This record gives sequence, structure tokens and C-alpha cells, in this order.
Amino acid sequence: MPDVNPDILVWARETAGLAPDEAVKKLGISATKSMSGAEKLAAYEKGVLSPSRPLLLKMSQQYRRPLVAFYMKTRPADGTRSEDFRNIPDRDPDSDILLSVLVRNVRARQSALREILVDDETPPLKFVASKSEKEGAAAVLKSIIEVTGIKREEFRSKASPELAFAYLRTKIEAVGVFVLLIGNLGSHHTAIDAEAFRGFALADKIAPFVVVNDQDAKTAWSFTLLHELAHIFLGASGISGKVSDVETEKFCNTVANLFFLSEEELDELKITKSTSLQDAISAIAEFAKKRHVSGSMVAYGLLRKGSISVEAWRAITHFFCCAMAEEPR
Repeated sequence: MPDVNPDILVWARETAGLAPDEAVKKLGISATKSMSGAEKLAAYEKGVLSPSRPLLLKMSQQYRRPLVAFYMKTRPADGTRSEDFRNIPDRDPDSDILLSVLVRNVRARQSALREILVDDETPPLKFVASKSEKEGAAAVLKSIIEVTGIKREEFRSKASPELAFAYLRTKIEAVGVFVLLIGNLGSHHTAIDAEAFRGFALADKIAPFVVVNDQDAKTAWSFTLLHELAHIFLGASGISGKVSDVETEKFCNTVANLFFLSEEELDELKITKSTSLQDAISAIAEFAKKRHVSGSMVAYGLLRKGSISVEAWRAITHFFCCAMAEEPR
């Protein structure tokens, strides 16, 4: 076998979301009289020492990479993320690495499942990539409702936000979309905050996947699920966040918003641009609770209608995002 490029060792560890000290523990690299475990790992990653095959096998397992990957000449281009629809000015590099690993893990699960479904001659799903933004949000929502059979009244009849989400999830999975509620890599130490991502969609005609970040508030799960499902209907894979100026994100927000709140209902709030922030927040909180939705989603609906200004929307959204962050998960 050819020699291992030490830069590949660094790439494999970093894309697995592991700091050097964590990798040392997981790989079981023991210290010697002249070198600590961390120093030995650094020596491997600088090309001073060559890893043995048993160590490479451990790296393959802990870094979640096939053994052959360690013999690549250069780092591969990162094609695992699809489109990134998020606006995060000050990104946390650690969260970004964890998110890359999560997307890669879900893609691997999708690939394996797709092979099984193809072998079983599962027909392609006609609704994946069946719509376009040019048709308008209402048309996309109409198609979603026709395909899945979801009903706003049924959603609201559930006793809690979790049960309301479960209702949507069951209906959506029944038509062939795989829904995962996950926001870590298997332990609370690798939890990815909702500030980093709310969800992502992996559009595929055979095995489409939607991931909802369970680190987000429970009242936000359902909106994210419908938002990501809109991505599937558009055939647009990508990662979604709390804030974005990307037109596709705005469009999917509107699709989800139209399902949860009708124009007529929003009129019931009697909120206008002259309503004080305190009064608006109080009215929105009560309104949202009855409908198993988040206050920030109601605020977005009011912004879409032109009932509140962009400045008021930002202030109200900030308030509810902070309140959701304090909810027990």
C-alpha cells in the first residue's frame, strides 16, 4: 500500500468533529516515556511517524471513513453539504464541523437505504422536485396537502406540540419521506445548537430525507418539518437556519407559514404597525400557544401580510427565540 498523506489524517479527524485530545482517547493512543498521546497523534499528522495498519483501522472506525480514504493523495472536495441557505455572520467552527459530520452520516444512511429500495424495485416518488418557486407558495402547499393528506385542524387538535409534530411526521413518512429528529452525533457532548441549523433536506426520488434539529424548541419542530418538506417538493437539498436572505428559504418559510396560519386568522390579532411591542408580543404568545406554533412564526406571518415592520419583526422574533432557548427540551 502507498504511504499515508498526513494531511489526510488531519482532514479525517477534523471532519469527524474530533479535537486532538478527543481523538487520542477514542483511538487509544498511549503515551511513551518520550512522548504523550497527544504528541504522538501530532507526529502522525505531521508525517514524523507513520501510523500502523491497526491504528489506521481504528481511525477508520472512529473517524467514520473507509480505510481506502486514508490513502488518498489529497483532500476531497467537500460535496456533502449541498446548498447552505443559512445566514450566520459569526459561525462557530466547532458547530460547523459537527454539522458537516451529521450531514455526511445522514447521507450515508440515505445511500444505504436507497440501495435497498432500488433492489426492491421501489418506484420513484413523483412529488420530489415536482414544483418550482415560479408556481407560488400557495400552489406548492396545495400539492403538499394533496400528497400527504395533512390537515390544519387535525394538527391543532393534538394535545401538545410534540403530538402535533408526531401527526405531521407520520403523514409525511407514509408517502416515502424519511424524517429524522436529531441534533447531535450520538451524545449530548456533540449537540448542535439551533443557532447553527434548524433542519436540512436531502432531496432524492427514491429516498428523500428531512432532518429536524431536536435541540430547537418543540414548538419550532413542525414548522421546520414543513419548511424542509417544501425543499423536497422543489428538489432543493440544503441546510436551513433561523435567518436567511436566500429567496428559496423565504419561499419555503412562506409555504410552511401558509399551512399553519391563514390570512383570516392573522387578521384576528388586530396587530398593526402602531401596536406597541409589548402588546404585540403578549397577543402573539397567546395566539401561538393555542395553535401549537412558535411566536416567531406568527410574527413572520404578520410581516408577510405587512401588518408589522421589519424592525418590529426582528424585535419580536428575538424575544421569542430567547424564550424558546429557555424551554426544557
